[in-house]
Amino acid sequence: MITKSSLKHLRIPFSLFLMPVFFFALALTPNLNEQRLLYVFLALHLFLYPSSNGYNSYFDKDEESIGGLKNPPKVTKDLYWLSMVFFLVAIGIGLLINWSFASMVLTYGLVSMAYSHPSIRIKKYPWLSWFIAGFFQGFFTFGMVYAGISELDWTVMIKPHVVIPGLLTSVMLWGSYPLTQVYQHGEDSRRGDRTLSLILGIKGTFLFASFLFLITGLAFSWYFIDRNQLDILWIYLSAMAPIMVFFLIWFSFIQLNPKKYASYSWAMGMNAISALALNAFFIYYFLENTQILQVFGAY
Repeated sequence: MITKSSLKHLRIPFSLFLMPVFFFALALTPNLNEQRLLYVFLALHLFLYPSSNGYNSYFDKDEESIGGLKNPPKVTKDLYWLSMVFFLVAIGIGLLINWSFASMVLTYGLVSMAYSHPSIRIKKYPWLSWFIAGFFQGFFTFGMVYAGISELDWTVMIKPHVVIPGLLTSVMLWGSYPLTQVYQHGEDSRRGDRTLSLILGIKGTFLFASFLFLITGLAFSWYFIDRNQLDILWIYLSAMAPIMVFFLIWFSFIQLNPKKYASYSWAMGMNAISALALNAFFIYYFLENTQILQVFGAY
């Protein structure tokens, strides 16, 4: 029997925060196919990510707030099997495209399992877990989406036109990822997990994020300038503006009282505004870059 608590731990709406990578890859994919696009979206956002969420929740057994759940319910045994079913469904959908995409889904899932499984638990290694989370949720996912929609194989992962934008997404996530850990220091410490945010401290986490946000902005600016897309650059900077304003306001409160304001509410607020702004931008970039808007305008 599937319990209500297990369905909550899948945190399906939380997939919204990872959608910018999908839309960025979609904007740069030359071989658009509606059916494959749907398969990739369903495999990742409806099954693979929720599977990862549920699996990690099962082994973490969090009692305090986690991403997408302010008051997580107690995990039950069916959560483990439910996460496995979702994982198998994701792989099955991947097979509808090709073996390469299915194996990419399998690889992502196994790495996410290693993140929390007690026999490996990458999460307890601060720099390694930070690198792996940003790499797989960014670069690897970008390549996976690109390969799936275009029905390509693993060799796409080493193509410059995939490597460069893929790494941009990882840099973006490497900056924001420690902020998602900033309110979990107490529980992570009790469990023995040495997260990067815990190592850096609350203020150190914000300084670290500030530096990487600067690098992210410069890197994306270079990318759009190199592609001779100055108009897109200004729209990108406009999309980033509310994110940076929120971050700076949050940082100013952190300076006053780190423990009070390093909270779930502020972290989820940062996630929400980032997801809304970046999803809006990359959807626009997809429509503009693929000239879909021009096609509709012609009619």
